[in-house]
Amino acid sequence: QVQLVESGGGWEQPGSSLKLSCAVSGIVLDGYVIAWFRQAPGKEREGVSCISAILGRTYYSDSVKGRFVVSADDASNTVYLEMGSLKPEDTAVYYCAAAQVHYHAGWFDGPKGRLLDEFEYEYWGQGIQVTVSS
Repeated sequence: QVQLVESGGGWEQPGSSLKLSCAVSGIVLDGYVIAWFRQAPGKEREGVSCISAILGRTYYSDSVKGRFVVSADDASNTVYLEMGSLKPEDTAVYYCAAAQVHYHAGWFDGPKGRLLDEFEYEYWGQGIQVTVSS
C-alpha cells in the first residue's frame, strides 16, 4: 500500500523558514517523481515543486523559485520542502504527491506544464496546514 505522510507544518511569521517532510512508503523514490502542491482557501490547487531523486533534477513554480528548495533522501524514502522567506500568500494546505515515471529525463526535458500538473500524480498525502502571518 502506497502512503505519503506530510509533517512539519505550522504557523510562522513572514520572512521566516519552515521545512516540510513527506514520508513515502510502499514505493521506491527512484521510480517516481515526487511533487509538492498547495491549496489556499478559495483557490485552486497549484503545483509548487517536484523532484526526481534518481536524476537529481528539480523544478519550481515561479511563485516559489529562489525561496523554496526540494530535496530527497533515498535512505529514509523521504522528500523535503524547505521554505524560506515565507510570505502570507504561502499560507495553504500543502500536499505531497507521487507520479510513477519510467523516463525521468523525458519528464524534465519535455513540456514543463506536465511537471506540476496534478492529474499526472496518482498518489497523494492527506495534506498539512502552513500559515504565514504576523
